[in-house]
Amino acid sequence: MVGVQFVEAEAERRAALKDLQRVPGIGPRVAADLYAMGYRSVAALRGQNPERLYEELCAHQGFRVDRCMLYVFRCAVYFATNERPDPHLLKWWRWKDPEQVRA
Repeated sequence: MVGVQFVEAEAERRAALKDLQRVPGIGPRVAADLYAMGYRSVAALRGQNPERLYEELCAHQGFRVDRCMLYVFRCAVYFATNERPDPHLLKWWRWKDPEQVRA
């Protein structure tokens, strides 16, 4: 019975990771980080605060993660929240801090 539960849990984990990787800019590693932080689907990212997600990731990792992860999270929340996202905005670098964006 324990083996069956493990197999089911692993199947659920893989399905969650696959769903999270639908987000542009999120690959296996970032999906695994989100999963470890408790996010199991793209829908779970809907309406989240990207800055809070970034701080949560830093706490989870135990160090300050590269700030580009904040931009990835901004893009992810945009993707999850908008039914028809603008393809131009589905690149993480489009979500940099305003002072870092060049004209």
